[in-house]
Amino acid sequence: MRFLTLLCLISSACAGELMLFDFERGFEVTKVSRRDLKLSTVAEGGNTRLRLETGHREEWPGIDLPAPARPWDLSGFERLALDVKNVGTNVGTLCCRVDNPGADGKRNCSTGSITLKPGQAATLNIVFRRKPSWAADIKLFGMRGYPKPGGVPEPAIDPHKVTNLVLFVPRPKADHAFEVDNIRATGTYVEPKTARMTAESFFPFIDTFGQYIHKDWPGKTKSVEDLRRRRDEEAKELEAKPGPKGWNQYGGWADGPTLKATGFFRAEKHQGKWWLVDPQGKLFWSHGIDCVRPGAATPTDERKHWFHDFPGDKPEFAGLFGVQRNVVRGHYKGKQPRTFDFGCANLMRKYGADWRQSHAEISHRRLRSWGLNTIANWSDGGICLMRKTPYVGTIHFWSKELEGSSGYWSKFRDVFDPAFAKAIRKRMEQERGKTAGDPWCLGYFVDNEISWGNDTSLAVAALVSPPEQTAKQVFVADLEVKYGTIGKLNATWGTKHATWDALLQSRTAPNVKKARADLQAFYTKTAETYFKTIRDAVRAVAPNQLYLGCRFAWANKLAVAAAVKYCDVVSYNLYRSPDQIARFKMPVAADVPLIIGEFHFGALDRGMLHTGLRPVASQEARADAYRRYIEAALRHPQFVGTGWFKYRDQCTTGRALDGENYQIGFVDVCDTPYPETIAACRDVGYRLYETRLGSR
Repeated sequence: MRFLTLLCLISSACAGELMLFDFERGFEVTKVSRRDLKLSTVAEGGNTRLRLETGHREEWPGIDLPAPARPWDLSGFERLALDVKNVGTNVGTLCCRVDNPGADGKRNCSTGSITLKPGQAATLNIVFRRKPSWAADIKLFGMRGYPKPGGVPEPAIDPHKVTNLVLFVPRPKADHAFEVDNIRATGTYVEPKTARMTAESFFPFIDTFGQYIHKDWPGKTKSVEDLRRRRDEEAKELEAKPGPKGWNQYGGWADGPTLKATGFFRAEKHQGKWWLVDPQGKLFWSHGIDCVRPGAATPTDERKHWFHDFPGDKPEFAGLFGVQRNVVRGHYKGKQPRTFDFGCANLMRKYGADWRQSHAEISHRRLRSWGLNTIANWSDGGICLMRKTPYVGTIHFWSKELEGSSGYWSKFRDVFDPAFAKAIRKRMEQERGKTAGDPWCLGYFVDNEISWGNDTSLAVAALVSPPEQTAKQVFVADLEVKYGTIGKLNATWGTKHATWDALLQSRTAPNVKKARADLQAFYTKTAETYFKTIRDAVRAVAPNQLYLGCRFAWANKLAVAAAVKYCDVVSYNLYRSPDQIARFKMPVAADVPLIIGEFHFGALDRGMLHTGLRPVASQEARADAYRRYIEAALRHPQFVGTGWFKYRDQCTTGRALDGENYQIGFVDVCDTPYPETIAACRDVGYRLYETRLGSR
């Protein structure tokens, strides 16, 4: 492919860049492999751009731009960049994947994406996530992110061997059109000092405070005196900035309109936008943060040589060891590793003997000062029940699983088994005398990110489950009522079951296309049974609190429709860009209040090893993303609140549950607030209600 050979050798005039494609000469469109896409070049003003017009029949319409006979060596560069313009009529996302041999979207590749409005242009950057290159005797495990360049989690690449670029649109629902130009390798890669280390020089790599040793950054704690000095400095700051003026005790808009006061939180539409209304009848928009609690624990098994001056060796910290009994993935899955809590150790050093109470008190003061008015999910019950900041209740319960189902965190449960209703009723009874009937409690999230699959998945799961599965028995009984004879079912489904009992005994999934109507009907019955059973249990114990749903991470139309029918507020965990929040739509047309249970952004410029689910370049960029995200949610007519995940960074060496070690806290493991994020939170929080009402 001569045109690729020529173009990959063209270097831009700018130092530190290598032009791979600029489409000015020699580019032959007809030789490009494409999927559900029309490809052409557009010349304008002496410049030529590549135009991609995608359909939406396929999940990943796109093109391949392979390297010439030899792979590209891009090892001296930090990232790939390309100029992109949306020339279509729809908001659209374009992705670019940089491939090594064997790339499959999950391994041997790096991917970036950009979302643009019609007419909008910007640069898409794909930072090369590099595969390990350090000494073989440095063994790291049990983390999602690792010190660069060692142990970078998939997907990652070797920039020495780039064989292909893939431009594609992810799962489009409509046609899109983009113009692309100047595909180039850029940014000078600076090898970190750890790249040439041996085990002897690398270990230990975690200091006594739980921080990464081989890097320095603004705000890094270097002594106990640092902790105590910051404690005193922050006390003065919180006194000078106690919180927004014009808020009542609940954080509602004291200076705003007064609606009906019921003594509890409720949802109401006011002037075309959904709101929460606080117990005093004042408008309330939930600006919250998850996991307001003291801990940040990490596994210590097999890791003794990782830690310098390990606080767990000292008697005063002996009570901070624990055991993680449930590990869902990663190195410790199937084990019950011992853990140590660096977060609590640092609070003990910072606040002294009464550290738990001091931490609880300052948490409330911080939230108010930062412009936050809600203690969101997963938070410490003792802190919530101090009744100084409104909070949400977190409800989890366990019952028999639907054996044929699957999920990221766990299988779906059998909502038709009597144990399901019994378990949620028993769990809710535990809230009597605590959160139930408490005016400070907004309501309850029940479950989190359960796996709803597609709109037939739970019905298929029932059919492939054992015959004793209650859900399967209910489904077969429904089918018998509908069809009467097994022959009529066979005629519709294209099956050959001899009897209804034979269907019950079968573990084979039906042809989804032929059985779709029945599968969707039972899926809807399953989803509605789930939400109604939980709604009824919440109402029985806490009739004045809101049922806030299950915090959808993955949801289809039928699951969302069932939530709309039974939830007071429908909840989503939305790890998306501010622009995506601004135009968020549910898959069903329903005018109901929505709340965001989780979102975050993270960067790698303060010693942490993973950005979390939404990476940004720096703390300044993180602060800007936070501000724009909240503003987008405030202007959306359906959102009544957000909850940032989470209050404190995860441990540098990962949590035991699944290895997450994200830079996603408002404070770090040493309890030091990130000033850029706090400033952004105050900025948007102090003008929360004016922005929501539309006066600013």
